[in-house]
Amino acid sequence: MKHEKAKQEFTEFLKKGKNRITPERFEVMEAALEYEGHFGADDLYIVMKNFDSTVSRATVYKTLELLVQCELISKRNFGENTTKYESNFRRQIHDHLICMDCGRIVEFVNSNIKKLPEQISNELGFEVSSHSFNIFARCKDPKNCKYNK
Repeated sequence: MKHEKAKQEFTEFLKKGKNRITPERFEVMEAALEYEGHFGADDLYIVMKNFDSTVSRATVYKTLELLVQCELISKRNFGENTTKYESNFRRQIHDHLICMDCGRIVEFVNSNIKKLPEQISNELGFEVSSHSFNIFARCKDPKNCKYNK
């Protein structure tokens, strides 16, 4: 298995929650951690089916929720009731810029934004566990906007 450390973390998480430990769940975990960029549950299910997986759609959905709870992946809402996921495993913390027309998502890192969650949390008497910063905008250049193609 390519992600042995993730498998160990997920196994411990499943045991603690008294969840069943099945090969299908680890198959979903591997596929989710290998997926490049952001994906929906159905996107992952289709990719897995294209590689002859026998995992059910329900198992994909349930396992993704468990992986979010285990913090191996993150669940993102980029507007219009669209849930996307992305791997947390060995990834740099980043934020997102989302085109409201075409849905294109650009990941970025900004040192000023990196400091804000800690600063705001300290000021208000909280301790940061994670943050999500999304900017909703529109592509300036029509050639870059998928909506205009």
